[in-house]
Amino acid sequence: MNYRSTRGSAAVVNSAQAVVKGLAEDGGLYMMEALPEFDAKACLAKSTKDMAKQILGTLLPDIPDMDTLVERAYTGKFQTEELTPTVCVGDFTVLELFRGPTSAFKDVALCMLPQLLTAAKATQGMEEDILILTATSGDTGKAALAGFADVPGVGICVFYPNGGVSAVQRAQMVTQPGNNVRVYAVEGNFDDAQTGVKTIFNACADGKLLEGKPFRLSSANSINIGRLAPQITYYFKAYKDLMDRGQITFGDEVNFCVPTGNFGDILAGYLAKLLGLPVGRLICASNANNVLTDFIRTGTYDRRRPLHKTDSPSMDILVSSNLERLLYLLSGQNAGLVAELMGKLTTDGSYTVPEELKAAIEEGFWADYAGDAETADTMRLVWEKYGYLCDPHTAVGWYVAEHYVNQTGDHRPMVVLSTASPYKFPSAVLSAIGGDTSGDEFDQMDRLSALTGVAIPGNLSGLKELPERHTGVIAKEDMLATVLNDK
Repeated sequence: MNYRSTRGSAAVVNSAQAVVKGLAEDGGLYMMEALPEFDAKACLAKSTKDMAKQILGTLLPDIPDMDTLVERAYTGKFQTEELTPTVCVGDFTVLELFRGPTSAFKDVALCMLPQLLTAAKATQGMEEDILILTATSGDTGKAALAGFADVPGVGICVFYPNGGVSAVQRAQMVTQPGNNVRVYAVEGNFDDAQTGVKTIFNACADGKLLEGKPFRLSSANSINIGRLAPQITYYFKAYKDLMDRGQITFGDEVNFCVPTGNFGDILAGYLAKLLGLPVGRLICASNANNVLTDFIRTGTYDRRRPLHKTDSPSMDILVSSNLERLLYLLSGQNAGLVAELMGKLTTDGSYTVPEELKAAIEEGFWADYAGDAETADTMRLVWEKYGYLCDPHTAVGWYVAEHYVNQTGDHRPMVVLSTASPYKFPSAVLSAIGGDTSGDEFDQMDRLSALTGVAIPGNLSGLKELPERHTGVIAKEDMLATVLNDK
């Protein structure tokens, strides 16, 4: 299957090459040239892992033996064989994406990506190692580190905003063992780290800076289609659960509310829709950094605003990379337009889409946001009313889902994506439900469990005792030199 850059000036590649490269040479993101034939109804009759095999085998056909790769990626790593269970909470269905090895939704993709990448590398006959570069706002970093640690022929370098992740998220990253892993705090915010990674790719695009180096670059962020494609599976899984419970029959449309900052998680839902899943409205939930809310409502994307540190830090983002793919798809693969808009975002800090593109976005998407006060109130209310403990990002999604129903009167079944364990943000959760927040976040985890009776995930419970292995702090201007000199 051919993949093209969203900006149009990079060479056409096959699906294996797209996974290995991660980012196109022109700075664009790879997307399939044509939508493949796909039997969504048949897919929904399968187990979760078998759904993943069908979806990934269809979208990435140049990577062989997908059945084996999926089994290696997921077997024994999640709390349940269904990977991403759903729970009925009040009038909504919560899709629990945090039941994997690092307690975040990124596990679904980042258990799979190492398998895809190493297999794709083999098909290309690559002898050099691959160095994975990843910027993280909190969850991607640990999931990527855990997935790639000690994978032969692959190294990984993770950059996170210094002071911009929770103490638990930081501990997960800086304690990561593995001879092939590096972790750096960047003096700046997530957008600085993400821009820095893209800058490194662009600087190395012609290969000159990598001459004499024993590695090539790739990415574990959702700019890599190999990171994005596995996330489609859990939309099918949620729909199947509703069918199995008798809440819907095939063909009934289901709405999905997605807390998102970089737009990858919600874009996976749109790709599921393109593959034939009966998706109704995709509801984009933001925190106080509501650049996506403003864009979906007005058609103008404007990153020229302060970046707020919030209680939902994984969404503290002002430059949403995967939005570029949506613009490409909804504009009829108009790479010239996408390149123009992305150029304006870089030079001017904003862009406005044509009216017909704005109308296409509004047809499939709806957006709202929640500040920290609304987020805390939602965590408290969901706990008090339903006995369900959710993290701040999930609370943002719940709040926006309720607003959507109240404002539109749309009562189609609603699935709220729950992206992280509440124990990754114990201070915010404990405070919201009226607990004692004294001590550090590890003390707060214990207190939260004692108060609620909800068990601490095993991968988080022993973090405090682990030694810190990665304590470097660098300036954002030094990211390129760090990559070139530290392998």
